[in-house]
Amino acid sequence: MPSQETESLALPVIGMTCAACQHHVESALKDTAGVKSAHVDLMANRATVVFDPKETSTEDLLKAIRGAGYDAALPRGGVTSAVSGSEEHDALAKAVATLVGGGVAMLLAMPLGAEMGPADHFLMHVLPGLYLQTTHDAIRWTLLVLTTILMVWAGRGIYFAAAKALRHGGTNMNTLVSLGTGVAFAYSAFGTIAPAPGRDIYYDAVLLILGFLLLGKALEARAKRHALAAVNALGRLRPSTARRLVDGVQTLVPLEEIRVGDQVLVLPGERFPVDASIVEGRTTVDESMLTGESTPLSREPEDRVLAGSLNYDGAVACRAESLGENTVLAQITRLVEQAQSSRAPTQRLADRASAIFVPIVLLLSVITFAAWYFSAHSVSMALAATVSVLVIACPCAMGLAVPAALTVAVGRGAQIGVLFKGGEALERATNLKAIVLDKTGTLTAGRPVLQAVRPVKGYFEEDLLRLAAAAEERSNHPLAHAVVDYARAQAVKWQPAQDVQVIPGRGLSARVEDYDCLIGNEALLLETGIRLPDSIPPVKPGTTRLWIALDNQAIGCFDARDTLRSEATDAVSAMRDRGLRVLMLTGDSPAASAPIANQAGIGEVEAGLDPAGKLARIRSLQQEGLRVAMVGDGINDAAALAQADAGISMGTGADLAQEAGDILLVNSQPRAIVWSIELAESTVKVMRQNLFWAAGYNLLGIPLAAGVLYPAFHILLSPWIAAAAMALSSVSVLSNSLRLRAWEPSR
Repeated sequence: MPSQETESLALPVIGMTCAACQHHVESALKDTAGVKSAHVDLMANRATVVFDPKETSTEDLLKAIRGAGYDAALPRGGVTSAVSGSEEHDALAKAVATLVGGGVAMLLAMPLGAEMGPADHFLMHVLPGLYLQTTHDAIRWTLLVLTTILMVWAGRGIYFAAAKALRHGGTNMNTLVSLGTGVAFAYSAFGTIAPAPGRDIYYDAVLLILGFLLLGKALEARAKRHALAAVNALGRLRPSTARRLVDGVQTLVPLEEIRVGDQVLVLPGERFPVDASIVEGRTTVDESMLTGESTPLSREPEDRVLAGSLNYDGAVACRAESLGENTVLAQITRLVEQAQSSRAPTQRLADRASAIFVPIVLLLSVITFAAWYFSAHSVSMALAATVSVLVIACPCAMGLAVPAALTVAVGRGAQIGVLFKGGEALERATNLKAIVLDKTGTLTAGRPVLQAVRPVKGYFEEDLLRLAAAAEERSNHPLAHAVVDYARAQAVKWQPAQDVQVIPGRGLSARVEDYDCLIGNEALLLETGIRLPDSIPPVKPGTTRLWIALDNQAIGCFDARDTLRSEATDAVSAMRDRGLRVLMLTGDSPAASAPIANQAGIGEVEAGLDPAGKLARIRSLQQEGLRVAMVGDGINDAAALAQADAGISMGTGADLAQEAGDILLVNSQPRAIVWSIELAESTVKVMRQNLFWAAGYNLLGIPLAAGVLYPAFHILLSPWIAAAAMALSSVSVLSNSLRLRAWEPSR
């Protein structure tokens, strides 16, 4: 995360077509003074820059991008993706027109290859009138005019982009296509103006190359739009208006006018505009797009509802609690965008290859031309092979191989309530050998209920509740909530505590009613030298005991019980089926932990651990050579989550973005732990398939286009076939990645 001295900005970038473009823009931004880091997302056509506003400005960043030969604009809010439907439709229309023109050019050029050959006889029978009235020279001039018009109309964007990159000292896919079609067109124009035997024309190849390239762009734009569908859908969940209630009067206002504490009315079939608590009415809500929980959830007064969730069947009045960028919906959207813009470790190899790809292809094309010219003594054959090499090379496939799969997977994960914090986080969740689970809030519901209040002689239950609630209301621990909720239910009143200090993994200390108050587990009291009273019976199995002491003297305890999550046993069983070693590490007592572990089916349990103890156990497992995942839900688990090879955090509503770990489980269900691992492994598999295809395609396609098979088998690719193969390569990578949209978790 950027420091206080830096700012982060996402800029839509216009004009990128391949990994080489991505590299040029990224390098230009990184070379700008004051830029701390820059990452360019080829999928979303977006640059994310962290910079020092004292050293540089947004205008400087825009100038850097434009100086690299591309264009950029300040974001207008919302999703900053530059992928649009208009781009897709424009490319498709030009592709169709150019491919039709290429087909016509191929048909018209058939009689130019030989005098009264088979093509001539064919055309005499099929189009006798046209053939008899048209001379070869007229055909050539007709094709020259047709090709010129279509090149200027359909291909001008490609040529302008190539010229712009060249003017700034860069090369990209547009360079290869422009050079290939430009050389073919120039040679054909020369053959039209000064025809001679053996001087062939390639107008059909020029148009078909452009047509297949534009068709590939249209299909890529559609695939990118589908890949980004999840985050775009999240952005559309929040309504733009809200029904504000003032003294019972309903007014429809822009969402920006709603303030914390305002009451809003949400009717059946509408989406909640803000995070809120219900004040009046009952309903059921659908939170599936936010949490992956497909079952409608009942909500009544005092229950919390999330912005973007769908109100099913009841009109409810709500009190606004979180607005705009502070809502859970906004946090999820932000995390998904950041993750989709991140770079996976697997991409590093592709980035290095892409940076030198175009110059190498240009060199190979020169070698190809020279080899053919001196061996075959034919400018025509040398030209055809050279153009094929230029257009079959595809840096796009290599540049899209990893980010395409990552983008789709992150979006699919968000739909089922699994948020990956980036490509590295996703890859870290693979090849795991052991998984360590916290107890409270992970395996259990995290909402313990007070079972008993046990004061020592001289104190009453109300005394313990009053003193403990005063301190615990400043804590966010589940046991603190249990004490405070019970005290409120008993109508106990208390004065605010002073100097509250949380002791991680142990409890807290505070100044309450002029007493030094200590509340925590048995270990905390023993470490402080406080003797436990003999009058209180031993804790029952499955129960957690919380002690309270005043001025270094124990005055009683609270017994609370948590319940195992309904899916915990099945989730642990699924982990074991995957060959994972499952352990439970908890700061709770052995008596409270053992029954939960037995119910969940966990054999390895270590209780009474503080945060340092959990951290040490993670390290010891790693020293055994195991790749370890840690699953936890609180600050106490932060160190262990960071140490683990993969840290998986249970989501906690408004504090979602602050959770530690690599993966966030929005719905906090144990089954999602297995889903996150399964999705990560499926995604990495697709990434490797994409890279294998992209690398293999270029390693095989370029030599084939150069004509290495011609001496033995007389196989030589036509330039338009090479163009079709080039378009197919990028589309294949994107199509393979889009399979992850249909990925379904195990049940």
